[in-house]
Parts: sequence; structure tokens; C-alpha cells
Amino acid sequence: MIWRIPLLLILAWALGFGLFMLSLGAPLDDAVKTDAIVVPTGGPGRIDRGIALLQAKAAKRMLITGTDPTVRPIELAVEYKAPPRLFRCCIDLGHEAVDTRSNADETAAWVARHGYRSVRVVTADWHMARAKLELANALGPEVEIRGDGVRTTPNWSMLLREYHKYLVRRFALLLGIGGG
Repeated sequence: MIWRIPLLLILAWALGFGLFMLSLGAPLDDAVKTDAIVVPTGGPGRIDRGIALLQAKAAKRMLITGTDPTVRPIELAVEYKAPPRLFRCCIDLGHEAVDTRSNADETAAWVARHGYRSVRVVTADWHMARAKLELANALGPEVEIRGDGVRTTPNWSMLLREYHKYLVRRFALLLGIGGG
């Protein structure tokens, strides 16, 4: 009888991992409009995607959260071959965040400052579940969050690590630990 509990836990973990794999963030249709775009730094394709969406007028403004404090907007404009005027008018750099949780906190302050009601988060497909979880916690139910996953080819190790981070954070929030 006692062996059933570990077996049920293993089964729940495996089913959860399967659901996690099936729900990896997918790209959102470019025609979907939101008030703002949020791009956490940390992986290839994210900033490119955010700039393309901003240029396509999918949102009014974009925050690149977790940017190194020494990076200047003109440097990003040159690196991503974007017009400097786009960075002057419509792209903000957040320098406070160091991880997914602080990305969400930095984003929440920015969203509140601008009064936005909807955001499109652009991040790696494998990172989407946790990014949306943290944003939902920081922003609350008043702000709609749309996920726009950048396709990647993560290895099993990365997927397992991200799934475990997601589980730990999900349980912490359920238990009221570290919530906003």
C-alpha cells in the first residue's frame, strides 16, 4: 500500500511533464494586437521578434526587461538593424531585472506606469509557461497576457530544468510563498 504514494507522485510528475511539453509556447499571430510587448532578455530571437512586431504596429510600445545597465538604446538599434527613432519613441530598456521573477516585477511597474491593459510576452517557447506564471502573479487579473513563443530547439536537460523551476514556483505561489 505504501508504494502507491511514490508511484502516484511519479505518475503525476510524468503527466505534468507531458503537458508541459505539449504546451510549449507557440508563436502568436502577428495580427493580434496588444497595448504593449514585453521581451525578457536571455535568448536569441526574442528582441528581433519584438522589434518586428512593434514595426508591424502589433503594439504601441515595448519593454526589453533585464537589459544590462551598460547597454544603450543606440547599441541595440545598431545590433538589431532597427531605426534609432524606434528606440527613442517606442522601446524602453529595463535594467533592474536579473531573473524571470524580477522581469515580471519590472514589467508590472512599467505596465502600471503606462496604464496598459494587455501585454504580449515574447520569450523562448520553453520559457513561456514560467514567464506567464510570473507575469500573471505580478500583473494580476486586470491585465491580459498573451504569449508569443520564439521557436527553439532545447535539449532534454534544459526542458527538465525548466519544468522543475516551473513546478517549484507554481507550488510556492500556491502556498503563498513569494507571491505579489
